[in-house]
Amino acid sequence: MPFEIKMPQLGLTMETGTVLNWLVGVGDRFVPGQEIFEVEMDKAVVVVEVHEEGIIERILVPVGQQVPVGTVLAIAVAPGETLPADWQPRRPSKVPAPASEPGIVSASSLSRPSSTGELQASWKARVMARQASLELWTIAGSGPGGRVMAADVARALATSPAEISAPAKASPVAAQLATALGLDLSNVTGSGPQGRIVQTDVIAAAAAMIRGQATSRPTSMPGPAQVASTIPLTGIGGIVSERMAISAHTTARVTLFREVDTTALIDLHERFKTQGIEVSYSDFLVRICAIALRERPDANARMGDGQIERLGRVNIGFAVDTDQGLLVPVIRDADTLTIRQIAAESARLIGAARSGRSLPDDLTGGTFTITNLGMFGVEGFTPLINLPECCVLGVGRIVRKPVVIDENDTVAVRPMLTLSLVFDHRVIDGAPAARFLDRIAQLIQDPLLLL
Repeated sequence: MPFEIKMPQLGLTMETGTVLNWLVGVGDRFVPGQEIFEVEMDKAVVVVEVHEEGIIERILVPVGQQVPVGTVLAIAVAPGETLPADWQPRRPSKVPAPASEPGIVSASSLSRPSSTGELQASWKARVMARQASLELWTIAGSGPGGRVMAADVARALATSPAEISAPAKASPVAAQLATALGLDLSNVTGSGPQGRIVQTDVIAAAAAMIRGQATSRPTSMPGPAQVASTIPLTGIGGIVSERMAISAHTTARVTLFREVDTTALIDLHERFKTQGIEVSYSDFLVRICAIALRERPDANARMGDGQIERLGRVNIGFAVDTDQGLLVPVIRDADTLTIRQIAAESARLIGAARSGRSLPDDLTGGTFTITNLGMFGVEGFTPLINLPECCVLGVGRIVRKPVVIDENDTVAVRPMLTLSLVFDHRVIDGAPAARFLDRIAQLIQDPLLLL
């Protein structure tokens, strides 16, 4: 009995999707859990799996065509069955009928180069060729119309030492992450159901790869450029190195810069000092960011396995330079604390970090990070995101400079601070990130709102 493969609804607001790529072709057999096509929706590409076993008989929607949710994309039959000769596809009323009948592909009409010029090959053949670094166009196809089949790739590999291996079963997020990192999934052990590879497995494998590359690097070089000393990437240094490398390879980083007048913040800081209250500019920034995160929860989020997770607590980490390396202590529930409470907790965490007495809970659970290089004379920079968080705020030094302060173009010298908000565009869009940074700027310019 023929059955239909339809455009799935991959989100509550999804109405249409575009077939980005078919991973199987007419005549290919598939099994439950196999990924058979890619769908492009709003700002995302999702690989779709099937839950049945069958053989593709007809592909009704070609690559590049956008169709409504529920549209029949392909027809399949169970193994051992055939499609009745008089069978006709049903067109949903939502789908506009094309002027002719392109896109209905059958075994008898399929040629090796399709109507779009794309080389035709089975899903298994494509995977085998990719894993063996073989170009499909160099392989003679034995399938209908010259289609390259798995057996053709196997024959091509028979004269080479490349190994053929079955594709690893991985979640779409894990597969995309592995591609970004250049990681071979056949070497990754899955911890998900039935050995499925998930995002955390890829991150762990990437970290292990980075450690291996670090330890295998030669300690000396021929010629004049001799290595004077080496610093082993172990302990905290190794962990920071791994996380930063993974962050750089996997996040879709965008940076927003903003100059802010700190006149009012400096005045408030001086008032605290005259009253004998020890509060640093960093403490003020923690309180400011905590309020902004509570009001703008888009920035208090992270990328989960196939979903964006908004977090219920505001835990702010701040970078601290120590003899052991860079540490990021975390002030938990910062949005519920006063300036004095934040200052006291900050002092405790900094003291513990620099004396090597930090507890595991002191350094974990952050939802947002602040890193300040202003004390080193740095005016602006683009920090790396502290995964799994989606945002980090870079803070430069305060510089006195002439600025226009009113509509009459009056120029005055003001203490200006450069902020750089780096965010992961997979998790938060540019407009919400800009509104979040704008709220931080407002609170710096009017810090009495903090009290």
